[in-house]
Parts: sequence; C-alpha cells; structure tokens
Amino acid sequence: MSDGIRTKVGNSLAKVLGIDVQEKNYYLAEGDGVHTYVDPDPTTGEWIREHTPTWKQVGAYFYNIFPFIHWIGYYNVQWLIGDLVAGITVGAVVVPQSMAYAELAKLDPEYGLYSSFMGVLIYWFFATSKDITIGPVAVMSTLVGNIVIKTQEQHPELDAPVIASALAIICGAIVTGLGFLRLGFIVDFIPLPAITAFMTGSALSIIAGQVKSLLGETADFSTRGATYEMIINSLKYLPTAKMDAAMGLTALAMLYAIRSACNFAARRHPQKAKLFFFISTLRTAFVILFYTMISAAVNLHRRDDPAFKVLGTVPRGFKHAGAPQLTKEIIQSFASELPAATIVLLIEHIAISKSFGRVNNYTIDPSQEFIAIGISNLLGPFLGGYPATGSFSRTAIKAKAGVRTPLAGVITAVVVLLAIYALPALFWYIPKSSLAGVIIHAVGDLITPPSVTYQFWRVSPIDAIIFLAGVIIITFTTIEIGIYCTICVSLAVLLFRLAKARGQFLGQVNVHSVVGDHVLDEATAPQGQAIGGRTAYLPTSRSDGSNPNVKIQQPAPGIFIYRLSEGLNYPNANHYTDYLVDYIFKNTRKADLDADLNPGDRPWNDPGPRAGDSTDRESLLTRPTLQAIILDCASVNNLDVTCVQTLVDVRNQLDRYAAPHRVQWHFAHLNNRWAKRSLAAAGFGQPTSQLMDPNRKWKPIFSVAEMHGDASAVRSKLDSLDGKDVETGLQKEPFTKDSESKSVDESISTGVTSGDKTQLRKGSASKVIIENVNRPFFHVDLTTALESALSYSDSKGSPPS
Repeated sequence: MSDGIRTKVGNSLAKVLGIDVQEKNYYLAEGDGVHTYVDPDPTTGEWIREHTPTWKQVGAYFYNIFPFIHWIGYYNVQWLIGDLVAGITVGAVVVPQSMAYAELAKLDPEYGLYSSFMGVLIYWFFATSKDITIGPVAVMSTLVGNIVIKTQEQHPELDAPVIASALAIICGAIVTGLGFLRLGFIVDFIPLPAITAFMTGSALSIIAGQVKSLLGETADFSTRGATYEMIINSLKYLPTAKMDAAMGLTALAMLYAIRSACNFAARRHPQKAKLFFFISTLRTAFVILFYTMISAAVNLHRRDDPAFKVLGTVPRGFKHAGAPQLTKEIIQSFASELPAATIVLLIEHIAISKSFGRVNNYTIDPSQEFIAIGISNLLGPFLGGYPATGSFSRTAIKAKAGVRTPLAGVITAVVVLLAIYALPALFWYIPKSSLAGVIIHAVGDLITPPSVTYQFWRVSPIDAIIFLAGVIIITFTTIEIGIYCTICVSLAVLLFRLAKARGQFLGQVNVHSVVGDHVLDEATAPQGQAIGGRTAYLPTSRSDGSNPNVKIQQPAPGIFIYRLSEGLNYPNANHYTDYLVDYIFKNTRKADLDADLNPGDRPWNDPGPRAGDSTDRESLLTRPTLQAIILDCASVNNLDVTCVQTLVDVRNQLDRYAAPHRVQWHFAHLNNRWAKRSLAAAGFGQPTSQLMDPNRKWKPIFSVAEMHGDASAVRSKLDSLDGKDVETGLQKEPFTKDSESKSVDESISTGVTSGDKTQLRKGSASKVIIENVNRPFFHVDLTTALESALSYSDSKGSPPS
C-alpha cells in the first residue's frame, strides 16, 4: 500500500471517528537564498524500526557473548608472560583464601578450592574484564553460611553442600537470564554509598565473627548474629582463649608487618618496587606455609589430639563431583533469601570490575559480566562449587601483577588444580586460627577509611548519611537488612529529588570575554569571535552562585523564561507548574482588573481588598500583564501524557488569568523529536487562533545557517547585523511599539528583519532554516524564543489589541 493511499485511508478513518488530524501549516516561501525545512513527526512504525534489532545487530549479539573471540587471535608471547606471572601469583593467594572462606560458608575447605577452580576456569570465556578474579569471597561466603544455617533450622535433613550448590545454580540462572536480556544497567540503580556501606558493614561483621577462631575461644556463642553481639561475646569470653591465639594473632601481625615493610621499602627504593610488590603479594602463602610448618612440627605425633585447632582432612581430587540436588523443597527453603544473595553476587563484582576497568583504560559490559558470573555459578556446583563472584583483594593483586588478558584465569586454575591433587596432606596441619587471621587481613581492606567518608560529606551530605546509616544497620541487624535499607533509601532520595525538582526563572546579562586584563575588541578578538558582547541567561534567584553584584535584567515586561532543571515527567510535572504559576501570579496582574469588581464574581480564594482600600489596586497597576512563557527544555528528553496534560491545564488556567488575551508558549532547546510531537499534539508549537490577529502582519522568527557552510562564517556574517540578529542578542535600542511594527511588518518569510535580508543576499552560500517552519514556537535557543515572543508584544507588557 502506497503512502498516498495510507494517508487517504487514515484521514477518512479519522473523520469518521471525529479526530482532527489537520495541522495549520506555516510553510515559508523559499526565496532570497533561504531554504525552508519541514521535519515530519516521528511515527509509531519509525519507533518500532528503531527498537527492532537488525540482522547485523542480532549477529553482533551472539558474537559478543564470547568476547574472547575478539582478542584470542592476537595472543602473543609477551601477553603469555604477563598472564603466567599474574596467574601463578593469584593462584598462590586463592588457595589459602578459598579454604578459609569455605569455613565462613559452613562448608568443608575443599569446597572453596572447587569453587575457585571452576570460577577462574570458566570466567575467561565470557569476561570483558582482564583483572577480575572469580571465586569464593568473604561477604558472599558469610551470606551463604547464614542461608545454610537458616535452611537447616527448617530442614535439618538437608546437608550444607546440597543447599549451597542449589543456591549457586538458582542465583546463576537468575543472573544469566538478566545478562542474556541485556539488563546489566540495573546495577546502576545501586549507588556508591550503598555499595560502600554494604562492604564496610559486611567486613566489620566478618572480622567480629572471626575473633573467636583467631583467639581459640572455647565458649559456646554464635558467630552469626549481629556484629555488636559478636563483639560483646568475644570480649566477654576472652578468658577462654587457648593456644590458638598465639598462632592467630602472630600470623595476623606478620601479614600486616610484611605489607608495611614492603610498602616502605618500595617507597625508599622505587627501582625495586616490582620486587617488593610480589613479596607483599605472596605474604599470605608465606604466612600459611610458615605456620603450617610450625603446626606440623608440633602436631606431627598428635594427630588425635592437636595442640590447637587445625584444618583437618582435605580429600584429594574432586570427591564431590556430580549432578547437584535440586528440588522444589530445597528452592522454597531459601527462596526468601534469593534477592539478597543475587544482589551480593552482582554489586561487588560489577563495582570492582568497573573500577579496575577505568584505572586500566578499558570498559566492561555489565550484561556480559552477568553472563560470566551466572554461567560460572551454573557449572560450578557440578564439581562441588558454591556461589562465587569477583574478589576485591585478588583482583587488585592480579592487576598489579601485570595481567594482560582474561586467559590468566586458566593459569590460576592450573595452580588450584595442582593444590587439589598435590597438597591435601599438607592442608591437614594448617591452623584454623591462622586462617582466621588471613580472613581478617583480607577483609580489612574492604573497610571504608574516614577520609572517604569525609569526601562523601563534602560531595553530598545525604550520601554520607546513607553510608553511615547502612553501616550502623548492618552492625545492629544483618547484612541482608542493611543491603535492602541502603538501596531503598537511596532510591527514595532519588525519587524525592526527581519529584521535588524546581525550575528556575532566568534573566538576561550582557557578557564579554576577557583575555588577561582587557576585554576582547576588534583588534584582539579571534576571527569569527562575536564583538560587542553576548547575551547570557542566569537564574534570577542567584541559586547558581553567580556574582551578586551582576545585575540580572527581566527579559521584558510580562515575559518569563523558565528553565526545567531535572527533566519533565509525571512525578515532578505538578511541582514544576505549581511554582511557575505561583511566581507568575505574584509578579503580574490580570489584564482586566474590573472583571471581578463585584465581590460576588470573585473566586472564594481571592476575595480582594477591603471596601475603600485602593492600595491593592494601585500596586497591581504597576505590574505587567502576562504575555508569554518561554520554557528552557534542554534537560527534557521525553514527555509522558501526564506532564503534557499538566501543561495543557496550566495553559488554560493562565489564559483565563490573562483574558481576554492569550498567553504565548515558546519552547527553547527542545531536542527530542518525540517530545516535539507530544507537545504539538497538545496544541503547542504554533500560535493559537486567538493569538493570530488578522490585522497584524506578524511573521515567525527563525534561525538560519549556511547550507553545508562553516559555523564561524555564519556567525561572523550574522554578528555584523548591528545588534539586530536573532541569534546573538536583542536589539540594542529600547524595544518600542514603533520599532516592533517596523521589524515585524518589514520581515521576510524567514522572520528576519529587512536589514538582515540585505545581508543574507550578500552571502554566496544558500541559507537554510534550522527549525521546523511548521512549529514556529519551537526554537533553537533562548534568544530566538525571546525575540519571537517580543515580536508579538509591546514594551508596556500587554498583547496587542
């Protein structure tokens, strides 16, 4: 069906349904070197085409699911050396850490090794980050341990590994689905204060829970409650500490001592900084090996009665490999914990990967990272793994070790595999208190220092309060409640700011550019630079912090410029317009003051002055009448039905207020075609029939530019119009009715003055109109909008009669 037939059918159907689809046209005749321009409204079909992927995009979608294809063909020996060093270094760290974190998850140590192996082995296929390391982490392991305990209270027949593996599969499926749907942007709704509060509060909770193992306290108290309770109990039962304290405290002190010594040595000897970095990185492996040797010497002949708690038997190989058990009852047992587990699985990983991506000059794809995390957790349980995500400490080590590609994860997997098969006999002697020291040392870096909190306060006090409140909530309740509270409060603050957005009324200031200690003039200005100053628009409330000694002038009597600062949508539409109407009522008067002289004709909320009191009427006479409203829509990208209807209601309200005249509505910086279509459908963008006075030769004002020309050339030509240009400012002479009539009556079809017409004819290149000629009240900038409003108003603040 051709376009013409579709148009005829559509018009006929609209006529039957009583829909007016006709729009008044203001087509301008092409002449004097000026070409008109008409932009057709966007259509529903166009919207569908824009949002329907092409075959090329579909192919790119599947191609991007395996990012390693993009770079594996360029792999070289130099990359291999970097990956080998980083992979082996991280492997030496991940082995003791993963066994320690498994204890947090209420699992045997080998499950941590299984999770580490599967995480680093699978992740590189789908990774968009070369630095991140997937595996067990302290926070996720603690959450898994809490879920295991709660589930076993209701279902004691379920073993901890069964619950953990089922949780990994369900969380992995959820995250993978989000990734394939390309919903990675949802993590952007979790702000930095919520993430830092979660990490700090979780770190404090983990440290408090590890003190019992660090000191070897024999008292029976829970290490899974609120942080403050664990701290109190640890101090209360301090006398029950055993020999484990010596192995734990000295191991913790040694870890910090080695790191401090290496940092100090690196500062003193920068040329050997790389060496000291690797020594510092391997401190965890060294400390565990050192204390394992001590334990082996002490407990070699005391395996039945060790002098302190040891890790115990770790089976060689993948003894727990197999299909995980997944039933409806198991899923229902931890269903209420799935939101918190999914959030924890994502936020730490995405936050870390984004951070290291910015540091190392590359960009991650959050949706693709979802797929990588999800598939790692989907396949991990088949070898005995439990939920794993990105590790902050191991990622930092990997980045500093000089990793070149995600393939370094395979090297780490080989190291873990060797540990699983070659070192289980040695693992038996590892002191549990030393592992507790490793955990405390690792999570200590997650605590936000006071300097960052102070920076939060300087940037946004409300964000600092959210951060501190989140830490306090986690300290006195649980990690899950803290996560929910900080995210909900942050979203509530966002919605409050959006709903309570307040516009700004703007005034004019003539500004000049200054070089050194003098103002630019014709002798010093660069070629094409505007001479004689330019017009800037500043808030009349001075809320922008501009110099209070600068005088901001009202654009014209009865004409108001209103800037929408936060976009326009249904939550804030009424707040915007209420402030607009209230300000206009306070600074203008009705066009017909005698209309409500009879007290019975006045509205109940405006009873008027007392009998014999003429003060109010005299003060009103000094105010202008309302002529035009100019909306600065630079921040407006989309409009919904609610906000458009709100504008229509306000237009009707102000038309009644300005009766018998009508108020002009001009829109500047409206850059979205769908927003223009929305406003045009409500009758904006064109003068109404009441505004179009047949006795006046009013013409709209448009902005023109060189067709395929240079912007500086256009500006230099238009700047020479002796202050009459619609683009660079108002006329320098006072605007009077005579000057207005002259400028309007002598205007050509483009809306520029006769002086402009002569100048336009001088140009060799053709001129084109920037805006749609059918919508003369949609303007490219505020200056053109103000000139257009002035062209239909007089200097006394009243519309022409």
